[in-house]
Amino acid sequence: MSYLELLSRFAPETIVVITALVVLGLDLLVLREEPLRNRLRIGAAFSGLGCVAAAAWLLAIAGSAEASSPFATGGMLVDDPLTRLVKVALLALGFFAILLATEGNFTAHVGEYLSLVLLSVVGMMLMVSSTDLLMIFIALEATSLPLYILAAFNPRDPRSSEAALKYFLFGGMAAAFTLFGLSLVYGLAGSTNLAEIAVRLADTGRGPDALLPAALALTLTGLAFKVAAAPFHLWAPDAYEGAPAPSASLIASGSKVAGFFLLARVMMVAFAPVAGSGTWHHYAAGWMPLVAILAGLSVVIGNLAAIAQSNVKRLLAYSAVAHTGYALLGVLANDPRGVSSLVYYVITYGLTLVGAFAVVSAVEDREGGSNLTDFAGLGRREPLLSFCMMIFMLSLAGIPPLAGFFGKFYLFAAIIGGARNLGWLWLVVLAVAMSAVSLYYYLQVLKQIYVLPEPERTAKRRPPMVTKALVGLLALGVVIFGCAPDLLLRPLLAVIHGRVF
Repeated sequence: MSYLELLSRFAPETIVVITALVVLGLDLLVLREEPLRNRLRIGAAFSGLGCVAAAAWLLAIAGSAEASSPFATGGMLVDDPLTRLVKVALLALGFFAILLATEGNFTAHVGEYLSLVLLSVVGMMLMVSSTDLLMIFIALEATSLPLYILAAFNPRDPRSSEAALKYFLFGGMAAAFTLFGLSLVYGLAGSTNLAEIAVRLADTGRGPDALLPAALALTLTGLAFKVAAAPFHLWAPDAYEGAPAPSASLIASGSKVAGFFLLARVMMVAFAPVAGSGTWHHYAAGWMPLVAILAGLSVVIGNLAAIAQSNVKRLLAYSAVAHTGYALLGVLANDPRGVSSLVYYVITYGLTLVGAFAVVSAVEDREGGSNLTDFAGLGRREPLLSFCMMIFMLSLAGIPPLAGFFGKFYLFAAIIGGARNLGWLWLVVLAVAMSAVSLYYYLQVLKQIYVLPEPERTAKRRPPMVTKALVGLLALGVVIFGCAPDLLLRPLLAVIHGRVF
């Protein structure tokens, strides 16, 4: 392995890091005296250009002759077609979050904000490449630390500081659980490489170890926090509500994509020998029963709690908890079909959430809040944003022919079709039932938009064209991936090649 080849394979991360430094320096040294709007647009242009350049590099590698050959760096990081595809998705989500921030007025620290967004995206890209316990923890913290700060970037709203503090405190505790669990895994296996850990755990000659359940539970607890799985979701409602909309969109989309990919890799690779099964007499053994409990709690708690919300951001937060439960079904499938359905689901869900938060951002800028009542009459004054919001809400509810429906369908088909028995059928039935419940609170948002009259208000500024174009583009993507899911599924199945990571 030469340094030139190493740099070539991980040039996208290098490009994004350099872009973050350039944007920070440009804002501090050149643009400081410019009007805020100009600083935002110039900084966002450079940031978006860096994301596009990194994605173009990944796509260029995908089209080269060496695209199908995995590339490992001493067992620490891996570069293969699947990770490259997910990295492109992460760069796209980061790019959309940057576009969403261009018309915001929540901070004067433009360079700092945009550089933190880019650095968090780099952390997410490292998360999906990590195959070593040390690198996993470093990537988790490289992702989390910028997100904690991004949540606090609205000094005019005290809820922003409160959200960041809660996010940081819960995140620090989750990091401690993760690190303790990973240290126990290293003590049991004598290696930090995921594949080697699986080999050591499969060594039946050593017999079961009493520390293994503790190592598994602690590691899963830390990773469950990152994806906001119940009961480790308590940070999410406050973080979503208090954080600026661009920050919340990145927390809800990019970190979910990277977090689920990492969770699936750790469970399906390192803990593959202790997976357990869905048969009744095996419910006490392995990680699959633990993940099933998390999935069941998430779909129930998330959907029922969302019904009582009067703030759309908090509603989306509890909805995200429920969707975490659905996505965990792909992890439970524990096969290539489950991986493909999981990646399809979290990517399309991420696009939907960014679009929904873009509409929320437009309403916040106009009305000063994101309560349900602030959306009253939106259908009359902003028909395009309202129609797109309807697409996002119906997709989250799982209504065909939108991407959310096919995402759930593939997850349910993967866990039932991939199992040798019907031990997880109860979980699928529960998920379907809770999907029907979710339709109630999504329709509450649409009721405010299309049914209730707009209260008397003074004339306020209209959403900028950048926001409308972004929302329209994302809504179109949700429709296209729903009507033609093979556009994403075919590349996924092609790069998975019948293997799990």
